Amino acid sequence: MQNERPVEDLTKAEAGEELARLAEVLSQADAAYHQADAPILSDAEYDALKRRNRALEDRFPDLKRVDSPSDRVGAAPAEGFGKIRHEKRMLSLGNAFADEDVQEFDLRIRRYLNLSADAPLAYTAEPKIDGLSLSLRYEQGKLVYAATRGDGETGEDVTANARTIAQIPHNLTGAPEVLEVRGEVYMTKADFEALNAQGSRVFANPRNAAAGSLRQIDPEVTRARPLSFFAYAWGVLSEPLAETQFDSIKRLETLGFTINPLTRLCSGPADMLEHYRQIESQRPDLGYDIDGVVYKVNDLALQERLGFRATTPRWAIAHKFPAETAWTRLEAIDIQVGRTGALSPVARLAPINVGGVLVSNATLHNEDYIAGRDSKGEPIREGRDIRIGDWVQVYRAGDVIPKVADVDLSRRPEDAEPYHFPQTCPECGSAAVREPGDSTHRCTGGLICPAQAVEKLKHFVSRDALDIDGLGAKQIEMFFTDDQLPIREPADIFTLKARDAGNLTKLKNRDGFGERSAAKLFDAIDERRRIPLARLLFGLGIRHLGEVAAADLARHFGSWEALIGAVDQAAPAAARQLAADEAEHEERARAADAGRRAEVKKARDAIWEAPGLPEGAKAAWDDLVGIEGVGAVLAVSLVTTLTQERERASINRLIAQLTDILPPEARATESPVAGKTLVFTGTLTRMTRAEAKARAEALGAKVAGSVSAKTDLLIAGEAAGSKAEKAAALGVEVIDEDAWIALIGG
Repeated sequence: MQNERPVEDLTKAEAGEELARLAEVLSQADAAYHQADAPILSDAEYDALKRRNRALEDRFPDLKRVDSPSDRVGAAPAEGFGKIRHEKRMLSLGNAFADEDVQEFDLRIRRYLNLSADAPLAYTAEPKIDGLSLSLRYEQGKLVYAATRGDGETGEDVTANARTIAQIPHNLTGAPEVLEVRGEVYMTKADFEALNAQGSRVFANPRNAAAGSLRQIDPEVTRARPLSFFAYAWGVLSEPLAETQFDSIKRLETLGFTINPLTRLCSGPADMLEHYRQIESQRPDLGYDIDGVVYKVNDLALQERLGFRATTPRWAIAHKFPAETAWTRLEAIDIQVGRTGALSPVARLAPINVGGVLVSNATLHNEDYIAGRDSKGEPIREGRDIRIGDWVQVYRAGDVIPKVADVDLSRRPEDAEPYHFPQTCPECGSAAVREPGDSTHRCTGGLICPAQAVEKLKHFVSRDALDIDGLGAKQIEMFFTDDQLPIREPADIFTLKARDAGNLTKLKNRDGFGERSAAKLFDAIDERRRIPLARLLFGLGIRHLGEVAAADLARHFGSWEALIGAVDQAAPAAARQLAADEAEHEERARAADAGRRAEVKKARDAIWEAPGLPEGAKAAWDDLVGIEGVGAVLAVSLVTTLTQERERASINRLIAQLTDILPPEARATESPVAGKTLVFTGTLTRMTRAEAKARAEALGAKVAGSVSAKTDLLIAGEAAGSKAEKAAALGVEVIDEDAWIALIGG
């Protein structure tokens, strides 16, 4: 897309600003898509945004946010349905948007498996149906339940509704004793048009119609709706269906399920791309909506080795179709304040249909983007700025959220004036500061800023944090402004019951509550007085601290006391890191040529080598940044937040209300590396570093990125280098790859 800059060209500040924007838009899209069946983004665009987010996090892992979309699948199940917990998670897919992405997917698989470029590697390719994901569980051949994907871990119980779909068998012959069949519920275009012609309700598209029809409280309504089902995967199995993806899908067909007839076995990227273009050419005539093609490694044993990331399998990817653009009028520019204080400009547009979805809002990124320049001052859009009243081009898909791409100067109103970015927070009036090297203005109000406080509380009770049943975003907004029973910080949640007991205006007598619902809320809050350390850390809303990094910190330290002690000890070193970053930024601004780059290193070294650093501070800092997945930016954010006087006092009040902060669950305690801290270095030949790390963590080990006195074992491949030298100096045991393979049992 025009004006869209590759991830590789973004500065760290620009990447952080874009990650904040993506998190907000994707969160809104999750709720609209999975709970209201009224998406504000198409499936292709939604998945594309997650890909952009993942690419940014891969390049800048220390910028990963607490509310990272990479750690989310779907949205919490809607009220009104029973809940079913998936025994095996239902995950989303990574995305490809260009031929090069598909080729890189193949190369990535080969690197992980240590396969040569000419080694045979087969894939399946199938259309990606634009519908609603469904999991069907059969036991001894009988349909036991049907569940939507929900948030990937827990879905809605739609068993009665699923039984009304003709393509879902109630009984199977010759199936494994336990079989979970997964696929997509969809509505054909002809059935969609016929349904809308009835006039009882007009749906926007077949996907909405299918989702709304399946998620009816009355199964008879679903029965009257023409739904179809394609099977394409499986969950829990008591025995394998086959040895390959393709043969397993064919086995599902013999059991009575409908599989997509365009599913094909491919020999490599060229074959995959050829099939993609064939499907794309047939797309208008298929009779049902698709938004891309899904590729999967065919060999199931290789799928097992490749495993999963946080929310996506490594062995599959969705190759998406391109989207559209449209022109409309920019009516206003609003400023939204996020949980971290970031001021994000949002374009309010005259509603326009773009790719089948009505768009009325789009991101404007930051002050520079509106002014027609990038973070380095170079022109974008040939220097054309964006003004209220302009006719602007909007696009949705590829790597971006709905965005204003260009301006038609020939249609600019004569009275249109350049936009001046606010220097104060629109929510609290505090100064909005743009720090050197950062493209984002941030409110300095902190806890006094209601926008930040409310968003932090919403995050604290969110699904991946404390997940308090009955206390969601809507309730947080209500309690925040309540004079009788206010919730202004996390600790207030846990004193709500006691304060209600002494309050004349009882919660049970208020709108939206009764005696039963109030009691249920108090019980749900009490249940969260015992909380896993990782959830607590994630819930605190510390900038750059995502769910995965929170789990890494929890595994490394094991307890709140150990973590907070390490943070306090590392605080002076974190201050040095901040000073070193500032010195580097200033020196880089002066260092225009390679000859002066040495000055940058000198500036940093001078900060670290200055006297006065307390004993143990540097070691504590090195231990913190040495945790796999924790970099200097995240470590500084963690230490800064937990050592600020007001933040620490608020957190201490919260900790006092908790009865138990649970350590991470024990993993593979009988393995020879369980509980040990390992470091891999050099080139491994029998498995890749990524696979070695995954194996080690599965066996209960901690994997660090650098050697320290806490390292138990260094696994050194070829050309091990400085890490091996440091391990020898510290007396850390060093073994080679063969010894590592033998240690873990092959």
